[in-house]
Amino acid sequence: MTTKLGGIPHDVLQEMENKFSSDPKNKLAQNVCYTTNPRQVMKSQSDLQDQVHVFNCKVPVEGKPMTNQKASGRCWIFACMNAMRCSVMPLFKCDELEFSQNYLFFWDKLERCNYNLDSYIDCARRGETFEGRLVSHLLVSPSEDGGQWDMLVNLIEKYGVIPKTCFKDAQSAQESRAMCGVINNKMREFCKRLHTMVSEKASDEEIQKEKSLMLQQIYTILSICLGTPPKTFTWEYYDKDKKYQKIGPISPVEFYRTQIKPVYNMKDKLCIVNDPRAKNPYNKLYTVEYLNNMTGGQPVLYINQPVDVLKQLTKKALSEGEAVWFGCDVGKFCSIKPDGVLDLKALDYNLVFGFSGLGLDKEGRLNYGESLMSHAMLITAVHVENDGPTKWRIENSWGDGDGDKGYLVMSDDWFSEFVYEVVIDKKYLTEEILAIAKQSPVILPAWDPMGALAKL
Repeated sequence: MTTKLGGIPHDVLQEMENKFSSDPKNKLAQNVCYTTNPRQVMKSQSDLQDQVHVFNCKVPVEGKPMTNQKASGRCWIFACMNAMRCSVMPLFKCDELEFSQNYLFFWDKLERCNYNLDSYIDCARRGETFEGRLVSHLLVSPSEDGGQWDMLVNLIEKYGVIPKTCFKDAQSAQESRAMCGVINNKMREFCKRLHTMVSEKASDEEIQKEKSLMLQQIYTILSICLGTPPKTFTWEYYDKDKKYQKIGPISPVEFYRTQIKPVYNMKDKLCIVNDPRAKNPYNKLYTVEYLNNMTGGQPVLYINQPVDVLKQLTKKALSEGEAVWFGCDVGKFCSIKPDGVLDLKALDYNLVFGFSGLGLDKEGRLNYGESLMSHAMLITAVHVENDGPTKWRIENSWGDGDGDKGYLVMSDDWFSEFVYEVVIDKKYLTEEILAIAKQSPVILPAWDPMGALAKL
């Protein structure tokens, strides 16, 4: 008796093998890729060499030293701190300045856990269970490192900022996986406990008392791993004329409000996104359900515009001397190590595999899970020819080993395909765009790709 086997028929398998073997280029590619990372083989060296780090529109001050987030998902914090220092370094007359990312990292972790605990309670009261898509999504990574712009607004407006010399990086900030694992463990445990209390009809007072005990455990974990943030500090430094300077004692909030905010006001910046999906029309305001880091804080809001508008606004800000925080899908069509290039020509898929790596357009990549915003960096320059941008200069936060001592080159075509959001000061926005910010936002589901966090 012959048993019928499932799967791909043997004759089809043989046909695929014959077609593969009939092209000598496939054997060459196989020989090389068998022992080499395919991305290295796909690198288009001639195109990489064409991307030079020279630009005709550049902000007057770029930050020093080059920052390094190391093995953590704090890029969104680094990009913000790097943007801020570009604006305030002339104020302090210093050649180098770095703000404490560890400081904001601590408060984000604590506030986000509080927000998530409140979300678990809310979901339980709505009848959402651990088996449903919403709660399952919220439990994937409760102690997520990544973030969005409006989360930074919440943190800095409430807690201020502090120079890095006054609150340095802890090991768990530079290498956050172990600490996040401990917090994730507790948050999932807390979610079950809170859902049980709601189902058993516990009073609001009982639930809040239990939540306070939970939050104390999170605070203890964070203080052990990251250190306890100072309430006040004194910043001593030498200016570019080698003169001694001193600010403080002062609180981080007062430091931000009196020294930083007059020059770089977080609340004056709005997030402009490019979401080309047909279901999300342009000129609308959007938010994502259960996407925030602070209960009662500013919601995470997006003004949806065509990508050319994002480019025009970024170019305008740069021409006025202000660097631009932006979010992108950094892993696509790039050769960052060591070339520092983001370019659709950087990798030649067709040469090695015989097909294009851009089989989907931007809308298709969002709809089918091929792309979303994964990393935040800083745009500090643009090169313009015939009134149009051709390339952009990017300050990354992965150290100074790639590109131009840590700075990358992004082609304008890459911007079109893989940049999803830019943060622009209100003074550079049109009245029409400012009016959109006053709309009631369309609420996207918690798992929507526009809710992705910058975390690489």
